[in-house]
Amino acid sequence: MYNIANNDGYYGAFGGAYIPEMLYPNIEELRSQYLKILESPGFQRDFYALLKDYVGRPTPLFYSENLSSALKARVYIKREDLCHTGAHKLNNVVGQALMAKHMKKQQVIAETGAGQHGVAAATVCALLKIPCTVFMGSKDMTRQQPNVLRMKMLGARVIPVESGSKSLKDATNEAIRHWINHPEDTYYLIGSTIGPHPYPDLVARLQSVISEEIASQLMKKENKEAPDYVFACTGGGSNAAGAFFHFIGNETTRLIGAEAAGEGIGSTHTAATILTGRPGIIHGCKTLLMQTPDGQVEEAHSVSAGLDYPGIGPMHANLHITGMAKYLAVTDSEALDAALRFSQCDGIIPALESAHAIAAMYKTPFQDTDVVVLCLSGRGDKDLETYQKHFLTHERTAKTSEV
Repeated sequence: MYNIANNDGYYGAFGGAYIPEMLYPNIEELRSQYLKILESPGFQRDFYALLKDYVGRPTPLFYSENLSSALKARVYIKREDLCHTGAHKLNNVVGQALMAKHMKKQQVIAETGAGQHGVAAATVCALLKIPCTVFMGSKDMTRQQPNVLRMKMLGARVIPVESGSKSLKDATNEAIRHWINHPEDTYYLIGSTIGPHPYPDLVARLQSVISEEIASQLMKKENKEAPDYVFACTGGGSNAAGAFFHFIGNETTRLIGAEAAGEGIGSTHTAATILTGRPGIIHGCKTLLMQTPDGQVEEAHSVSAGLDYPGIGPMHANLHITGMAKYLAVTDSEALDAALRFSQCDGIIPALESAHAIAAMYKTPFQDTDVVVLCLSGRGDKDLETYQKHFLTHERTAKTSEV
């Protein structure tokens, strides 16, 4: 099956657990227990109860008349932005925090880029009374101040990371270093479908509730279980993995991921991993990543903190290589313009990550009978400062040209 890793943690040629010996006990403990815990009646009961009563699932599948008219197709929006905390991240965090409890861990650590995963981790840890520490690049802390404040308000300790590009990659590095030194009492709650096995498989399974709901909701609205297209943004890839999961291998559904091209795939300021990367090892798994000719990881750039990552989850690397999904590059300016257009189309301000998927839809020709689902991964509150900077400049430029 293309949506589930094999016993060694591989999706085709990608995945696995490329880890230092000091990290092996931590990973092996989780690998030996995660499926047993996931499938246990107690976990299933608690997980779905929290998804319903705490997260707010199922999230709506909204038919957008305005977007349908603009794109000449039947367009639905999967409203993950309406989850508690404002993003899909909470689906995974609820599951992994419950797993930490089952494994009798005393504290949780997490990494975050845009801050949505950090907020989700702080939220659930407050609920379950588990101490939480979040590692976040100092550059991301500056551009995502509202989420930093939310994490602190929820009782989490936020540790700024000053190394490297001071963004998501470096926050992940620091979280892993901390985990190596605290293996017995600490659970590392990874936020995306990246990292050593079993994390990509674990996160994809927890996020698969998104496509599970899409299928049942479409049956009621369109009398069909599978859409013709699913669009989702891809950084590490958890949102897209969840939206794609139950449609992978379905020949009638085209899966489209949108990755951050930054200033363009031909520039040195990009995060278009799939279109510019090649196979290598990052954060414990073999996948596609941006790297120099001698194998050093290149710095990624995106206006979106959640997509500012030089790798991609191994599931997505395999879907790309096999042709089972298509990945489009979206520049910073295209994503920003799509966010404004979408906000004024349906009265929904999207997260900058989601804006990349919106822009990708505008790059795609549709038939008027096509049923298209956009997974709106999160809301745009956290990105208002970035939007303000862009659109004030845009307004000044427009007024100058009018004169």
